[in-house]
Amino acid sequence: MDTLVVYESMFGNTRMIAEAVADALRSTGDVTVATAAEAPVQLSGYGLVVVGAPTHAHTLPQPSSRQEAAAWADDPDRDLTLEADAMEPGIREWLDLMTLSAAEPRFAAFSTRADIPRIFAGDATAVIRRRLHRRDLALDAHEDFLVDHDSHLLRGEQQRARDWALTLVPVTSRRE
Repeated sequence: MDTLVVYESMFGNTRMIAEAVADALRSTGDVTVATAAEAPVQLSGYGLVVVGAPTHAHTLPQPSSRQEAAAWADDPDRDLTLEADAMEPGIREWLDLMTLSAAEPRFAAFSTRADIPRIFAGDATAVIRRRLHRRDLALDAHEDFLVDHDSHLLRGEQQRARDWALTLVPVTSRRE
């Protein structure tokens, strides 16, 4: 099964989760990993598409929240480095551009969000689900991976991402 892992990342956390997911899924077939700005919009040939984004102000990043992330990275009191493509169009825009062939892939989504109750942090996967639903597509699975109050990935989240990725495919399709 060919898989596309498409993500948007501000400080590298979502990229690290996307890479962990892709590493785990390589046992199931070919995996393409791409930022939303570089990802193909034609999804023919993919059996699974995994979409990942950080949660910004309860939703997917948008131009204003990307600007805020850049300001955080510029703050000398924060230990943050802005990803090179953080200001490029992201998952919000990619979801609007993607096109499907007759054979629709299965979709899964993940987000990175603050380690606080979801009601306070929001959840980008809920927005991804709604955007897919508007196109009569279903989200088969979703998961949140957590960052601390300084926007650094919590210990163990990459391994948790690998474990979650393996739940996305039937055992019979895994290469041993």
